[in-house]
Amino acid sequence: MPKNAKKVGSFEAKTRLAELLREVERGSSFVILRRGKVVAELNPPAEPDPVFDSKDLVAAFRAIRKKAGKKTSIRELIEEGRRF
Repeated sequence: MPKNAKKVGSFEAKTRLAELLREVERGSSFVILRRGKVVAELNPPAEPDPVFDSKDLVAAFRAIRKKAGKKTSIRELIEEGRRF
């Protein structure tokens, strides 16, 4: 449990979830209690989401297509993924 986490009851957490999530985005942490016992924690992620450069993604798709050994469009790859 983080040292400066604010304690919130489960009912209050349910009714104020959107507000709590906004505060978590700003760096706050919360401990959710049910009948005085800790049942969950709301914390910001340990590491921010990586930012992908579109050029890197296109290069990755081209590498997949090259490895497949045939000319495949991105649309065909998407449709193939939907079959599973």
